[in-house]
Amino acid sequence: MSQEKRPVILQINVTLNYGSTGRLAELLGEKIMEKGWESFIAFGRSERKSKSHSIKISGLLSVFYHVFLTRIFDKHGLGSRQATKKLIRKITKIKPDIIHLHNIHGYYLNYKILFDFLSKTQTKVLWTLHDCWAFTGHCTHYEEVGCYKWKEICHHCPQKKEFPASFLLDNSKQNYLHKKKAFQSTGQLKLVTVSDWLKKQTEQSFLRDLPSKRVYNGIDLKQFDHIPESNLRNRLKLKDKFILLGVATVWNDKKGLQRFINLASNLKSDEIIVLIGITKKQIKKFPRNIIGIQPTQDLQELVEFYNVADVFLNLSLEESFGLVSVEAMACGTPVITTDSTANAEVVTAHTGVVCRTVDTSSLIDAIRQIKSNGKEFYSANCKEHVKRNFSIEAMTNNYIGLYEGMLSKTSVK
Repeated sequence: MSQEKRPVILQINVTLNYGSTGRLAELLGEKIMEKGWESFIAFGRSERKSKSHSIKISGLLSVFYHVFLTRIFDKHGLGSRQATKKLIRKITKIKPDIIHLHNIHGYYLNYKILFDFLSKTQTKVLWTLHDCWAFTGHCTHYEEVGCYKWKEICHHCPQKKEFPASFLLDNSKQNYLHKKKAFQSTGQLKLVTVSDWLKKQTEQSFLRDLPSKRVYNGIDLKQFDHIPESNLRNRLKLKDKFILLGVATVWNDKKGLQRFINLASNLKSDEIIVLIGITKKQIKKFPRNIIGIQPTQDLQELVEFYNVADVFLNLSLEESFGLVSVEAMACGTPVITTDSTANAEVVTAHTGVVCRTVDTSSLIDAIRQIKSNGKEFYSANCKEHVKRNFSIEAMTNNYIGLYEGMLSKTSVK
């Protein structure tokens, strides 16, 4: 490569600077540009202003048709043919040195067409796996139902109606075979997983022979930090309450919603649950000691909630990383979580409690333990733990190191 040519990095993700993966790609783009390299981000939908060059892949009609193919025929990732061909023309024009994939599912991209193109180019490809969709015939997670057919071949999917939902046909076997063929087709592909747990899962799948590295997601510690004073408790009339906080983009039983409801009936009078990301319909069904807050895009408000909480509860059994747990700890709030998937990687005995089982009795014991010790007992350790392991700097430096290795033809180790 000529020294005069600036390296060009193209990231592909379902969103642009929106949601966890969109924000991650944006932060990487900023780091890329700080090095004097050129950054492009191609995306499907849901966008915010980006500092990188942006490329919108699919229009609304394309997305709707892709949703139709998914809902009726279970062919997620096999729509958006013209949109993907248009993207390929863009890729051919900008000639990236590295293509960095994030979430390629989400009704906006045709993975067969994309990987057929990638298999015929010499462009290096890095793929960050944020869930398990890449190596299953349908689902993004499988722990709660205990389905491990993906280790051999998927068929008769027990989660056909879960994201990406199909309400009619089950195409999981063919999806599995299509993915296996496509994702094994390029010799330029290297993987990143966002947790050791996900890396171990990948190593048991048909992706096992691809080089891979674990890179934890990072957060901005200037945004997620301790706030000395907040009027939020007074505004919510919770001044003397012990606040148990939960946060999710979409709340359902997989995220632990029913566990929170079961827990509520066992709390003391001074204890209250606050859940952020709740719909109006869900709020109407809550007992009096659960306060539901509708989804917020106000980051400062979210940080306030993390700060005023006495403990944060992540009761999901299916976490590829556990970003909300990290955000809470960055604000000095201890975490109670489950010993399932990647949850236990994020939380230590000095920053909260990892419950070996998720029954109400175990959760109550964990709450009483943290309540007895007091939030301040954990706060400094929480903040130091995040600073040491989950900062933006640590994450972006890892990715830049991977990029530099790929540009110099050094293998991922």
